[in-house]
Amino acid sequence: MAPPWQSLYPFQSREIRLGGHRYHYLDEGEGPPLLLVHGNPAWSFHWRNLILSLRSHFRLIACDHIGSGLSDKPQNYPYRLQTHVENLTHLISHLDLKQTTLLAQDWGGAIGLGAALAAPDRFQRFVLFNTAAFRSTDMPWRIAACRIPLLGPLAVRGLNGFVRAALRMALARPSGLSPAEKAGILAPYDSWAHRVAILRFVQDIPLHPQHPSYDALSRIEAGLPSLADRPFLFVWGMQDWCFTPKFLARFLEFFPAAEVHRLPEAGHWVVEDAHEQIVPLLIDWFQRHELRPESPQDAPHEARPPAESPSPVGPLANFPLP
Repeated sequence: MAPPWQSLYPFQSREIRLGGHRYHYLDEGEGPPLLLVHGNPAWSFHWRNLILSLRSHFRLIACDHIGSGLSDKPQNYPYRLQTHVENLTHLISHLDLKQTTLLAQDWGGAIGLGAALAAPDRFQRFVLFNTAAFRSTDMPWRIAACRIPLLGPLAVRGLNGFVRAALRMALARPSGLSPAEKAGILAPYDSWAHRVAILRFVQDIPLHPQHPSYDALSRIEAGLPSLADRPFLFVWGMQDWCFTPKFLARFLEFFPAAEVHRLPEAGHWVVEDAHEQIVPLLIDWFQRHELRPESPQDAPHEARPPAESPSPVGPLANFPLP
């Protein structure tokens, strides 16, 4: 019998192989592509409500980074920012995505924007939720504690403390998550071995020039101005103790023309807290920022393999889009 959380995630699994490892992703719906890139310790389950509400008019691709979700979790792997960017770039090329809109949260911001800078002609619009893609020395003590030698691995990998803490601390809504939602977030991280990337993501936050990922993040930061001619939307949970409003203000230095929606009752996992508010915001913004016409040479070269999936659901499943 399937666990209850699987009814919240009624999607067909797909995969590609990267260096012999399974890289899992979802590919739901038809229409302009929306690329959804998660953070740590989330996985493609994080985007389930947006996928269900939007797949009647969009093609939604949601990856699981290596080490996360339903992707493989190798123990000896270069869990670095640049590697995650290269993996996502490979998926984009494999699917031949064009006129893409990026939706990203947490680590997904740096990874997704890194991929956009690697293949800028494939991206047209950007939607960012509580994230960063630039250098910072701000680190909450709750994150810093997970980087302490011996204590960090014991807490993160041994006790699953990082994920279990996120179930409480990453949301602001009093009702929290349902038991099935909690089970879905926890499901891929059921052992010491399966929590390897959760710890590696924490350890990969570059605070100083000697860090192995500092140069990669610096390059992404330096490239941000090259994207400023494209539409940006920021949807920010203002109760986030990790990516505070200070990070939003820094983004707006790069993208002063961006549209911003500050959600005062939402936290770090803003999509979990407020997807009912976010879906109509997205629809309205997509309608006001239409994609540039596709040139003949940009037409897809190969059709996507057919997939059976449940009928689109959600309160706005029949909204009109150009």
